[in-house]
Amino acid sequence: MATLQQHVLEKKAALAATIGDPLSGLARECATVWPDADRIDAILAGHIQTIPNCANLYAWDLEGREISSLVGRDGVDREWRGRDLSNRPYLKNNLPFKGVMLSSVYENMLTGEQCVTALQAVRREGELLGFIAADFAMSTLLADAKLTAPDTNYQQYRGDPAVRGTLFMQQRATSRMDEHIDLALETIYRLLVEHGVFHAKIHFSSGRCSFWLLDDPYNYRIHAVDEIVDPDLTLYYPMHPYPSEAKITPRQIRAVFAQLRDLRFADETVYLRSASINIMNGMLGLTFSCDGSHYMPVAEFIDKSLSFWLGELVDDDRKCKTRNNGESE
Repeated sequence: MATLQQHVLEKKAALAATIGDPLSGLARECATVWPDADRIDAILAGHIQTIPNCANLYAWDLEGREISSLVGRDGVDREWRGRDLSNRPYLKNNLPFKGVMLSSVYENMLTGEQCVTALQAVRREGELLGFIAADFAMSTLLADAKLTAPDTNYQQYRGDPAVRGTLFMQQRATSRMDEHIDLALETIYRLLVEHGVFHAKIHFSSGRCSFWLLDDPYNYRIHAVDEIVDPDLTLYYPMHPYPSEAKITPRQIRAVFAQLRDLRFADETVYLRSASINIMNGMLGLTFSCDGSHYMPVAEFIDKSLSFWLGELVDDDRKCKTRNNGESE
């Protein structure tokens, strides 16, 4: 699956492909009259409507000084002539000596909007004269954009080094959730399967849970252990059929909860602190005492044995302990 950076590069490439030819033609025309500000303004004003979604066009020289006006779709602002643009965010990157380059997203100093700027090199007889800049507001560029599918591959993130460095100096303390874990997990199972909860975050160490519901996805509800183990809690949540769009089955939820219980009690030093499960995307999140976090599809989690987790986590954190002890000597 493509990474976030790859998705961003694809969108930038698509924008560059759309505006590349119009900006290239514009640069060739401006090169013939460079650096005559009035004639450059006329060319920019005559072409801005031909560049899709472009908010402003302007030209600047090799020292970062604007030599044209600020040409927008609604008019020309001559007060911008001669302004120093060398502190603009996009000038911190390497400039294009040929072709077009897109900046990173930055805040427009005039409108406060997020935007990107395309820079097109202006050349005449092989000599670089300056650049044409084209501003694009993100609100316009992304008006019809679609979300890409989220990454559902197994991902692991190391946590706070201070926590990892003192891992083997601590031991799991029995929580209220531990004392009632079977009843708590049974209640959470019922809420997921019969009462419309699609995302649950279980905090084993602090003894609380957070629930997101299909019928009210913009809010979450928090319950302490005493409420979770109260058999009347399910009266609080209306009945809801298990969604046909769910990526996992109730049987898989049972299997996940059995393994979460094992991971909580399998080791007194390396143990599960919290877990989240989402039935709609089929993803599971795990956070351990070493403060490391893991995200993976439920089916992949079920396939992993307890020895996988204990072997990986204990070995990894013992290496961390050894390294920290060596550095302190």
